[in-house]
Amino acid sequence: MKLGALEAGGTKMVCAVGNEDGRILDRFVIPTTTPEETVPPMIDYFKKAEIEALGIACFGPIDPDPHSASYGYILKTPKLSWQNNPIVRTFEEALGIPVGFDTDVNGSLLGEAHFGAARGLRNAVYYTIGTGIGAGIMANGKLLHGMQHLEAGHILMRPVPGDSFRGCCPFHGSCLEGMASGPAIEARWGRKGTELRDDSAVWELESD
Repeated sequence: MKLGALEAGGTKMVCAVGNEDGRILDRFVIPTTTPEETVPPMIDYFKKAEIEALGIACFGPIDPDPHSASYGYILKTPKLSWQNNPIVRTFEEALGIPVGFDTDVNGSLLGEAHFGAARGLRNAVYYTIGTGIGAGIMANGKLLHGMQHLEAGHILMRPVPGDSFRGCCPFHGSCLEGMASGPAIEARWGRKGTELRDDSAVWELESD
């Protein structure tokens, strides 16, 4: 069976074609700009690949509840051009195939549970720290969603004494994502994290 995968990230969209055994047959990466610019090339890619189903693991907040009126939507995200975007419906209508949908971190955790570090476990947590911060949780063998999906990146933080940085989250300022994500590192230090790898002061503060 030929399957499509889309990791919809805040910086880039990673598309792949594989099979049910987890073997990757092809891969395509495009920068995340606006839906109008980003979505059509991905649709063309999956059409040419003739996939039979597509899984989307998406940045959030999203609505992953199939019984909800806004199922398949990206909700009130900091990525403003993607707010209230019906991403699942867009791909379903364009490709005419089943589309699975969950958070980017749950998608990563699901991959680890089937093929990686969490294989054989019933309980696991996956954190990602990048453009945003998020967590996927598997409890008793099932991905945890709750009333909505978890927003572990937006828990409020205790400021480090003497730290005047107010955070870069447009909603909460000094939440975990606002203080410790990639954009927060760049806003605080004036350079990307990859350029600061040898500066111990950066990573002592980041780990705190």
